Amino acid sequence: MDTLSYKTISANKTTVDKQWVLVDAEGQPLGRLASKVAKLLRGKYKTNFTPHVDCGDNVVVINADKIVLTGNKWNDKTYIRHTGYPGGQRSRSAQELFDKHPERLVEKAVKGMLPKNRLGADLFRNLRVYVGTEHDQEAQKPKAINLNDLK
Repeated sequence: MDTLSYKTISANKTTVDKQWVLVDAEGQPLGRLASKVAKLLRGKYKTNFTPHVDCGDNVVVINADKIVLTGNKWNDKTYIRHTGYPGGQRSRSAQELFDKHPERLVEKAVKGMLPKNRLGADLFRNLRVYVGTEHDQEAQKPKAINLNDLK
């Protein structure tokens, strides 16, 4: 048997096959939705996954206003930001953030599960989150997938 025939294939920008994927967030728990979307963005479900390359899909999430948080997370989960001034730390509960910008809950959850470097920033740009079923990516013909079928 010729051992030289076994080669590790490493993906790069030109060999990556990027698809458009449509995910319906209705009735999905926030953390489980975010972890599966982060895996899709990263490309972990693909056979030619390469850790340092953007080989994931472009993901469109619809119905972000119909996600589920279990327990008391609507009131207990807080999102902290800083204005940049002394004493400028501000916090909001998940319910307050959801009332103002429902799509930001999903965006923040997914962004926290991506790498904290330039690659993570590039991957985050492949995510689109919409409230309701209407979205601006009809021309790309995204393929609808069921998150419950993914591990």
